[in-house]
Amino acid sequence: METSASLPALIRDSWLPHLALGITGHRATNPVYSAHAAAIEAALDALFARIDAICAALPGRRGPVRLHSLLVDGTDQVAGELAAARGWDLAVPLPFGAALNRAINAHPDTLADMEALLAGRPAANPAVEAKAAAIRAITADADLFELADRDEEIEALWREHLAKPEDRAAARAFEAMVSDNVAFAGEVMIERVDLLVAVWDGKVANLPGGTGHTVVTALAMGAPVLLIDPARPEGWRILGRPEELGQRADPAAPADADRLEAIVRAAVNVEGWSPDLLAKERWRPHSSRIFGLYRRIERVFGGGGSWFGSLRLAYEPPEAVAEGSGAAMIAAAHGMPGGDPRIARQLAEEVMPLFAWADGVANRLADAYRSGMIVNFVLATLAVMVGLAYLPLGMSASKWGFAAVELALLGGILAMTAAGSRLGWHRRWFATRRVAEYLRHAPALLLLGVVRPTGRWPRSGGAARWPEHFSRHALRHVGLPRAALTRDYLRAGLELAVLPHVVGQRAYHTAKARKLARVHHRLDKAAETCFALAVASVLAYLVLKSAGALGVAPKHLASDLSPLFTFLGVAFPTLGANLSGIRYFGDFERFSAISHVAAEKLRAIEERVGLLLSGAPQALTYAAVADLIHALDEAVVEEIASWQAVFGAKHLALPA
Repeated sequence: METSASLPALIRDSWLPHLALGITGHRATNPVYSAHAAAIEAALDALFARIDAICAALPGRRGPVRLHSLLVDGTDQVAGELAAARGWDLAVPLPFGAALNRAINAHPDTLADMEALLAGRPAANPAVEAKAAAIRAITADADLFELADRDEEIEALWREHLAKPEDRAAARAFEAMVSDNVAFAGEVMIERVDLLVAVWDGKVANLPGGTGHTVVTALAMGAPVLLIDPARPEGWRILGRPEELGQRADPAAPADADRLEAIVRAAVNVEGWSPDLLAKERWRPHSSRIFGLYRRIERVFGGGGSWFGSLRLAYEPPEAVAEGSGAAMIAAAHGMPGGDPRIARQLAEEVMPLFAWADGVANRLADAYRSGMIVNFVLATLAVMVGLAYLPLGMSASKWGFAAVELALLGGILAMTAAGSRLGWHRRWFATRRVAEYLRHAPALLLLGVVRPTGRWPRSGGAARWPEHFSRHALRHVGLPRAALTRDYLRAGLELAVLPHVVGQRAYHTAKARKLARVHHRLDKAAETCFALAVASVLAYLVLKSAGALGVAPKHLASDLSPLFTFLGVAFPTLGANLSGIRYFGDFERFSAISHVAAEKLRAIEERVGLLLSGAPQALTYAAVADLIHALDEAVVEEIASWQAVFGAKHLALPA
């Protein structure tokens, strides 16, 4: 397979955007729900049919709709059955391990039935067994993501509660821990959805894990909510902000069909994006021989090798990354206790090759854009110096030749600027670099089922949005691991995947901050030296002129050396000004500060991971791990935002 074509083929054949929905709602025991169960099911079926029709009318290819649900009885299970009938994917973030989840949601009232369900045996109570059987049936073909890290504590509290049903303290302890886990499973669902569908009467919003609490959490996290009143399920409204919950609903108002279509369209399609956009970019195995001047500046002024040594870099082939730099991460994915081999395969075949491809393309574009601007500064300096070089050389008769060379150098500046603009080096570099940086950290996130909430991705206008859109869908394409996240799983994920990645990135940013600080300082000193030499040359001329006038030196000496001093008096300030221009354009000081801040954030995360791994086993929970992963993700996004703020407006331009 040809390397340069491997990733476009992957994008065409494997990666497809999809609409992600979440569902929450009242249980079957809720009086309002039970009184309108048939109407609620019909309303959900009609809503899902409308969503299917909207998706079918959109241009381009898409994957099937993915419904996320906790699959408790009532709304969740009805929606899950409707989704399965439509061929939708069903992803289930369970609040507990599968066995404990099935047992708790079957609501046994005796220890015997509880133990039977936990052991995989039928419950003696027919009603309890019917609920357990329904859960078994609907979860059989679903992708289960089991938050099993606190199962032992929850099971112990449950046993105590069932053994002493009159003990309210035991009941409250059990219910609190269950609610806490259900609420967190709801957050896992919300992180992944474009729209949350909620069947809720709007009455109770402060019960952790309850429907109202999930609705409020979704709105706070930036996910729109399609709210269905269970007493009038044929009508619904869409909320986008928490404050809208306080607005009185109009029962006679029609369903907000236009807003629903806009949400679906925005989730699946984005202006300026098509698979061809990336397919047109060509991955090359090496850095450019022509555009290496920016890295040469870093080498000369930052140290780290011979000034004139080769700077040509070999980029890791995308198809080799799983056996190369990504080997340790792939080994970690395969080594997760009870891990999902599908995740390991997708990391090796899709995510990491896509990162290597985007990284290689972005590196070459960065070289072209940044070196192009440095070339402009160098050509500007040479144009001035060559234009005046006839003076010290005593070749006034051949001034036209020097002028011709100066014109050619100025033409080179115009040609370089035009090429950078026409080929879009700046725009394409920004786009592919953002894709690469989002994907660089993806394996650590995906192995532990953590993603950035849809509503909290960076937003920008127009076609500039596509890197975030593409990266978000590339990560969502992988989906949740089909695994039980026990404490052993969490520990392995932190030790084998997260910690090595954080340590490596922290070391990289620390070294980068130091190097760029040196580049800035030395460029500054070089520019200052040039201006000092300019002052010295002008002063030397004036001293010679004064000495001649006073008879201390021959009068002709100043006149004879005047062309040289004129040349030096112009050349040194020009060189100093252009060195200052390179320093300003490269913004080495601010980039050093950005890397320093990133390194400090990563150092703090590294320390937190160490404390969590060395602390009490009970502290190693999915909530704690997810909080660390989100901190890592936030550090990455903030670093990208800072980098964009520096270079965003610095297009390739004339060195004015």
